[in-house]
Amino acid sequence: MDELAKLSGVSKSMLAQIERGEGNPTVSTLWKISNGLKVPFDALTVRPKTPYEIVKTTDLEPLLEDSGKVKNYSLFPDDENRRFAVYYLELDQTSYWESEPHLKGTTEFITIFAGSIEINIDGKKLTVGKGESIRFKADSPHSYRNTGNETAILHMILFNP
Repeated sequence: MDELAKLSGVSKSMLAQIERGEGNPTVSTLWKISNGLKVPFDALTVRPKTPYEIVKTTDLEPLLEDSGKVKNYSLFPDDENRRFAVYYLELDQTSYWESEPHLKGTTEFITIFAGSIEINIDGKKLTVGKGESIRFKADSPHSYRNTGNETAILHMILFNP
């Protein structure tokens, strides 16, 4: 546990709480752990493997950020056979989510279906609105801010090298 705390920057007490099932870690904390272990984020979750899968967001427990104003649904986690993950996100008005840098070479592909967001990628701010898509290297600090007057709906594909 000492080594994981050093690698991830997450305190030993938080890691112990998570291990005991007592903690409720933020998405940011989980990203730090996955980066410390040098594994994709979704390696921390397990879903049964079937020949096909229909996923309903109503059946999923979203990862929450910004006091619940950012809801991140992991639709299709990556696994040993798939180097990408698919997410559905809802960012309420004025919400803000800061993401940890992902593994080196990771790329994000985002399409906005409602609202607009400002994405800050390593200090460069870009606004992406409804009907627009963006691709960027996600191995540096980046954040998302809902700059519109409605909930922003996003679809994200995270490609891991």
